[in-house]
Amino acid sequence: MNKYHQGYFGKKGIRVFHLQRNWQWAPTVNTDSLWGLLPDGMKTKAKKGQAPVIDVTKSGFVKVLGKGVLPKIPMVVKAKLFSKTAEKRIKEAGGACVLVA
Repeated sequence: MNKYHQGYFGKKGIRVFHLQRNWQWAPTVNTDSLWGLLPDGMKTKAKKGQAPVIDVTKSGFVKVLGKGVLPKIPMVVKAKLFSKTAEKRIKEAGGACVLVA
C-alpha cells in the first residue's frame, strides 16, 4: 500500500456509538398459519365449540401479523406482539389477543 494513495490516512468506517445487535429480532407468523399450529385433537374440539388457546411463543414466534384469512372459529392467541390488522382479524373471528411478557 502506498502512503500517498487516496484514503490511506484517517478514520475508516462508520462509528456507531450505541450499537445494539439484533434489536429487530422478532420471528413472525401470519394469521392464516395460526390454525396450523394447533394439534389435530385440538382442532376437532375447537370445531365442537371449545375455543382453543394458541401460544405462539411455544412455537418459536414472537409477533403475529395480519396476513391471510382466519376461520370463523373463536380462539385465544397468546403472543408478545400483535400488529393492528392481526388483532382486528382475530377479534372479528370472535377470538381474543393476550399479551405475554
